[in-house]
Amino acid sequence: MELNRNTSGPQKPGFFMRMLDVVERAGNKLPHPFMLFVYLALFIIVASWVISLFNVTVVHPGTGEEVAIQNMISEDGLIFILSSMLTNFTGFAPLGLVLVMMFGIGLAQKVGLIETFMKKTILNAPKRFVTFAIIGTGVIGNLASDAAFVIIPPLAAMVFYALGRHPLAGMSAGFAGVGAGFTANFFIAGTDALLAGISTEVAQTIEEGLVVTPVDNWFFMIASVVMLMVVGTIITEKVIEPRLGKYNPRYGEKGIVDQKLEDVTAQETRGLRNAGIAGLIYAALIALLVVPTNGVLRGEEGTIVPSPFLSNIIPIILFFFIIIAIAYGMTVGKIKSTKHVPEYMADAMKDMSGYIVLIFAASQFIAYFNWSNIGVWIAVSGAEFLTNMNFTGMGVIVGFIILAAILNLFIFSGSAQWALMAPIFIPMFMVLEYNPAFVQLAYRIADSSTNIITPMNPYVPMVLAFMKRYDNRAGFGTLFSIMLPYALIFLGLWILMFIIWTLVGIPIGPGVEMKL
Repeated sequence: MELNRNTSGPQKPGFFMRMLDVVERAGNKLPHPFMLFVYLALFIIVASWVISLFNVTVVHPGTGEEVAIQNMISEDGLIFILSSMLTNFTGFAPLGLVLVMMFGIGLAQKVGLIETFMKKTILNAPKRFVTFAIIGTGVIGNLASDAAFVIIPPLAAMVFYALGRHPLAGMSAGFAGVGAGFTANFFIAGTDALLAGISTEVAQTIEEGLVVTPVDNWFFMIASVVMLMVVGTIITEKVIEPRLGKYNPRYGEKGIVDQKLEDVTAQETRGLRNAGIAGLIYAALIALLVVPTNGVLRGEEGTIVPSPFLSNIIPIILFFFIIIAIAYGMTVGKIKSTKHVPEYMADAMKDMSGYIVLIFAASQFIAYFNWSNIGVWIAVSGAEFLTNMNFTGMGVIVGFIILAAILNLFIFSGSAQWALMAPIFIPMFMVLEYNPAFVQLAYRIADSSTNIITPMNPYVPMVLAFMKRYDNRAGFGTLFSIMLPYALIFLGLWILMFIIWTLVGIPIGPGVEMKL
């Protein structure tokens, strides 16, 4: 692969690079997500006043009652804004779910368990399966949230170089796994709780009592991990590495090629072993409460779907991560007394401060959207328009995926984008009789696929900096040209997998079927 070898003067950028420049400029002009929701909340307040002047009414699809647009610039509206502000925030479903999940996952991250697991998986993989292991570890690494972006790509580059392979290919595989696979996992992660909470909050405006649980997309996401690992490996070894060619170390930073891979220590290995033993014991105890037909965590009629096991999956997962984190931390000396456990948890919560601030603004926007009945009006009107256009079925869902993938180029935060899109699209699709968990799954496919090519990804500059250490000729064009095949192929195959899964009628989660 030739990088910036032109010496006759600057070349005119291609269409794709010009498009990325437009995306970057437009995205940089967007306000911070917190302020974006503040402005949207103000817009809803004004819009509710304007629409109410026309005496607009709509039949609520859930209750069958005729409802009018409620003016927020009124006595009732002002009282609602003031009296609901705290409950909008504290009662926002995703807030508690995500924070509770992060007590356990954050503890595991702070004691070093997740980082050691990722390193051990990659470094101990047989040579022929290294790419497979890197992408799989990157996908599963989203348990550590954004920490995986910092750990996996540079580690993957070092592993590839040590094996005599092009380090940029390793870095691209790691970045693809972490970024494009951010929403998939074998385990229930914070992302599942966050998105399910937002979906539930919105869906209940149409159907009271409806709950989208963190496991509602689980089966599809487990299969997605396997698909991403297999396809990502093929792209890396059959497309990216041949394109890059043989690595020339003379373009690398002085000393970078002499880096030594730090292996996992014997103490860390013992920590992983003890964490695994503790995890298996805990899983066996839970199994004793679920597997028997009269198990305590089974439903009233001995069912698993529904059951206390599924409805309480968050605390069950919380205790799992706390147990394995304590077992690891005590073995490696990170936890020497009981006081260290809450200290690490508190440290993990510091990383959530930005999320908490964002949720305050997002919860107000969604509450105003719902109280004013603008959401119901848009949902019913939009559904009627799509029906009249005969644009329903799989076509409208695929169109939604493509729209979300494009919007993701401008809004990198998955939670912010879903908080923005869910109040519009979940009610609209529910009127068309789509399960909200189905709509949420379509969004997750789109949100993950284009994470690795958006200039709005805050980790793109970091990955580029690592790339330049191995090849000083590399630039944004290099990075995006390498990552584009992953993004497009992942998106295309994910949509195909989504369509086949739906047509076959396989549940996307426990008791959740995709029906058109």
